Amino acid sequence: MAGTSPAMTMKEQGMHDIRFIRDHPDAFDRGLARRGLEPQAQRLIALDEKRREKILAAETAQARRNATSKEIGEAKKAKDEEKAKGLLIEVAALKESIPALEADERKATEELNNALAEIPNQPLDEVPDGKDANDNVEHHHFGAKRAYAFAPKQHFDLGEALGQMDFETAAKLSGARFVVLKKGLARLERALGQFMLDVHTSEPHNYTEVSPPLLVHDAAMFGTAQLPKFRDDQFPTKTEEVIEPNEFDVEILEPGKINFRFSGPRADILSRAYHAKQSDMAKVYLTGQPISADEGLRAAVKPIIETNLWLIPTAEVPLTNLVRESIVDEAQLPMRLTACTPCFRAEAGAAGKDTRGMIRQHQFTKVELVSITTPEQSKDEHERMLSCAEEILRRLDLHYRVVTLCAGDMGFASQKTYDIEVWLPGQNMYREISSCSVCGEFQARRMNARYRTREGRQVRHVHTLNGSGVAVGRALIAVMETYQQEDGSIAVPDALVSYMGGMKTIEKQ
Repeated sequence: MAGTSPAMTMKEQGMHDIRFIRDHPDAFDRGLARRGLEPQAQRLIALDEKRREKILAAETAQARRNATSKEIGEAKKAKDEEKAKGLLIEVAALKESIPALEADERKATEELNNALAEIPNQPLDEVPDGKDANDNVEHHHFGAKRAYAFAPKQHFDLGEALGQMDFETAAKLSGARFVVLKKGLARLERALGQFMLDVHTSEPHNYTEVSPPLLVHDAAMFGTAQLPKFRDDQFPTKTEEVIEPNEFDVEILEPGKINFRFSGPRADILSRAYHAKQSDMAKVYLTGQPISADEGLRAAVKPIIETNLWLIPTAEVPLTNLVRESIVDEAQLPMRLTACTPCFRAEAGAAGKDTRGMIRQHQFTKVELVSITTPEQSKDEHERMLSCAEEILRRLDLHYRVVTLCAGDMGFASQKTYDIEVWLPGQNMYREISSCSVCGEFQARRMNARYRTREGRQVRHVHTLNGSGVAVGRALIAVMETYQQEDGSIAVPDALVSYMGGMKTIEKQ
């Protein structure tokens, strides 16, 4: 996508608390080392010192300009024209230098923010050390591996034999890593999503169901840390819309230069986008050639609003960003949200991995869990979220294990992560079906999401958590492989029979 990165559009974006880094550089670097990263504290501190110098220079110049302007009035009042003249010259010089000083300040701030935006969250002390998935630690497991009187098949062999899972036609429509589900398997996918939502929105889970947008702006993706580092894993979109004549007026500034004044419900958005040239919402640009006379101006120049949006890789993005740029009351926390949505991932770097079947798709369905909490609540909320996700697999009677990810295997925004890995008999291995993470204030800083304490005396960053509750496509795979029968049919788990209209077996039709 064209334009400035989200990190560069905000003056004070605290991906990490730079004050903490200044005060505890060794602790910060130890956290990075646990993730297998090089030290960064001294580089960040140097960038911050540069930024503070530029801020001081700009503020000093502005303060001197204000003081000098006041002195001019005093000099004129005292009829000291010579002094007033000298002060006027100084004010003119300051007025000319201040924009450059402010530009230097913005550039220094952008450099720091861009550097901070590329650095992952700090792992909690309790997170086990390690480099990759081989160092993850099993937390507990549920159930046992089933015994079969036959060699269990993988889901794609089962689905294709049933005539209800079609990868070939999907490839004709969309390319690799897509699937067409039909008949019983299509209904099973729908049933699983509905079942999960019903569990999570009822007692004792009590998540609030949300139907969010599937397209989001740069700022939302930046807030949850998909941008800028993981840009290549996302699907961008772009739309263009000609602004209607009744939404703007044209003003001639001078020959060859014009200005637009916008009106109507979108006036504020359009004006900010036009004057900024680029915002996290849209970009307004012109077609045609500006002319210096009123006659024919509307026909010659048309304002266009260009909107850059991203298909969501997970409902974590819109759900978490519901509190962006806001201050909520502590009484509203914890805030628990859930959604069942399609998700879209480019799977960059996944060439050769899971090329057959539904394990790694560009489009898949997932039920997401998001919690917004106070710092004091987040640790307990993480355990609670894990148990909510586990409940889905327990009710489906699927064997799984929970592992605590080591520091080197955690996601970019996470402080601590539990993965739930379901057993797939056809693959004869565990595969991730849910990942529950606590992010602390990492995402909240990127979103400027805060809460006001009950006493009203303090405003603090919220803590955010997210988890799959669970991935519908992988649950479909797990049900198919776990409940397969020797004749190739699939028994429907008891918990899903009512969602399947009483159907107890998925058979070839």
